[in-house]
Amino acid sequence: MAYIELNQKKLRHNFLYLDNLFKVHNIDWGIVTKLLCGNKTFLKVIIDLKISEAHDSRISNLKAIKAMAPEIQTVYIKPVPMRSIPSLVKYADVSFNTSFTTMKAISEEAVKQQRVHKVIIMIEMGDLREGVMGENLMNFYANIFRLPNIEVIGIGANLNCLNGVMPTHDKLIQLSLYKQLIELKFNKKIKWVSGGSSVTIPLIFKKMIPKGVNHFRIGETLFRGIDLFEEKIIKGMHGDVFKLHAEIIELLNKPKVPYGEIGTNVAGDSPEIDDSDYGKSSFRAIIDLGLLDIDTGQLLPDDEDVEISGASSDMIVLDIHENKRGYKVGDLITFKLSYMGILAIMNSNYINKVVV
Repeated sequence: MAYIELNQKKLRHNFLYLDNLFKVHNIDWGIVTKLLCGNKTFLKVIIDLKISEAHDSRISNLKAIKAMAPEIQTVYIKPVPMRSIPSLVKYADVSFNTSFTTMKAISEEAVKQQRVHKVIIMIEMGDLREGVMGENLMNFYANIFRLPNIEVIGIGANLNCLNGVMPTHDKLIQLSLYKQLIELKFNKKIKWVSGGSSVTIPLIFKKMIPKGVNHFRIGETLFRGIDLFEEKIIKGMHGDVFKLHAEIIELLNKPKVPYGEIGTNVAGDSPEIDDSDYGKSSFRAIIDLGLLDIDTGQLLPDDEDVEISGASSDMIVLDIHENKRGYKVGDLITFKLSYMGILAIMNSNYINKVVV
């Protein structure tokens, strides 16, 4: 059976690298755990890092974290469905919000549960996903500050999540200015300007983070060690915290070109045939996972001689050319994964999850 492996030592190394980076710049930060899909084995590895704050987009995952480590502040990081508000108030200490109607309902539920619920108000900064429009911000806050059992602890923004709009010094300055305006107008203190996700980290290295931005939410760079501006591993971090291992279940020398009448496959695709491949053969390996588990575009074989030829629902076919390494049935092929690849594999019930 295929399995995904989390390297605990490499994860801790990346965590300590980031923790030191943020401490030097007086920035608070929390770990975005949604990549782990609530897997308790992997969540324990995160909790053992002695984190203070966990962010997730699934209330069930926050519930699992609260059961394992009640002292960790749990943060729900997308607008909450109205029907989920009772669970939100019970299991999330903090939530991101953009709707007054929703926040009024959260307030009512917080009163009912005798809890104070903390909120970070998300501002639209151009990526056109979630966020209150800037021109409506003052009226929005005026209404929010009147709600009982609601504590506003931050103002935030998401960039590069939908339309690829990148964070810049100017956008972060604008976010910081919103916070100052709100504090002056309402005589309220707001703890955090949450302007940072993994994509914002390169601005720290370039000394382009305004002093007012004092909170980051980090997932991808922790788990993949990546600079998302330049799409390369940050010096001093590990890019292979996660590895996928898949077993070879067939290995035969076969023609490179399919033969017979060609239609479309189960995914609705037709093969593109290179005329130079006619009459040639190569070793083809089938591994024990498929499109049900992952999009093959999210896989990168460790072995440069391995190419992905195609996939069906439960099998992926690899071209291993002359089989220079002498692979045989039962051997494992190892892959690096993109962020979305890890997320897909973690969400598959058919892939084992292992800590090393």
